[in-house]
Amino acid sequence: MKLFKLSILFILLSIVTVKAQNNDSKQQVDASNPTNFYTQVNTLFEYTTRADGTNLYGFRGNVIYTFNQDNLVLAEVPVLYNDATNKFGISDIRLRYFTVVKRVMTKEKFSVIAPFVDVTLPTGSFENGLGTSSLVASVGAIYGFAISKKVLMFPGLSAVHVTKPGTDLIPDDVKASSSGFGAQANMSIRFNDRWFLFVNPILTMLNTDGDWNEQWTGEFNLNHMIIPNKLKANIGYYPNFTAEIHTVRMGVTFFL
Repeated sequence: MKLFKLSILFILLSIVTVKAQNNDSKQQVDASNPTNFYTQVNTLFEYTTRADGTNLYGFRGNVIYTFNQDNLVLAEVPVLYNDATNKFGISDIRLRYFTVVKRVMTKEKFSVIAPFVDVTLPTGSFENGLGTSSLVASVGAIYGFAISKKVLMFPGLSAVHVTKPGTDLIPDDVKASSSGFGAQANMSIRFNDRWFLFVNPILTMLNTDGDWNEQWTGEFNLNHMIIPNKLKANIGYYPNFTAEIHTVRMGVTFFL
């Protein structure tokens, strides 16, 4: 029932967004370039398996609203079920602001600089296995450039801060905040007008009480434009190699 209500909420948000925006039905959507901004609704079903045998199932929906071609905001709400605790509910909500401060797009050259702010809120219950109990914030920028007409690179750097866990299940003498940096090397491979792939290895280095810890994660996302300029399907694999957590997501994107 909660999942049904959330789905209805995202449908209503979509309708409001359509009415609020003066949408050009002739817009040409090229989603293979992540610095091309479009108002959209993404609906994803996901499955996660952890090293301890825990599995999570659920739905992840997000709304991306573009103020103009250079500014967007994202709000993402995951709703998950943990089979170890038999609990179902909202996980950690994500908010993001993304802007382009420099854009050069000609037949001879492609160059983009895009700063961002990314925040994940501790809205999920740690006790129920649905959240981390820490706020995670990162501020950084990506630089986009072309290797060829079909391969674009978007390497990025960011400063990362993770707040002290807010759960009573972790002893106070173990709790600590962490700060560090993240580095990504996102690559977009465009096969044709309808098929493209994102490959994004990510390294995060965090310092906790003087100890540096590295975390290797990744994003591998295959996309297919079902209806040009309107509807896209995708399947993605999101591993955390360090923690041995593996997530698969499948869903569709509605461009508004």
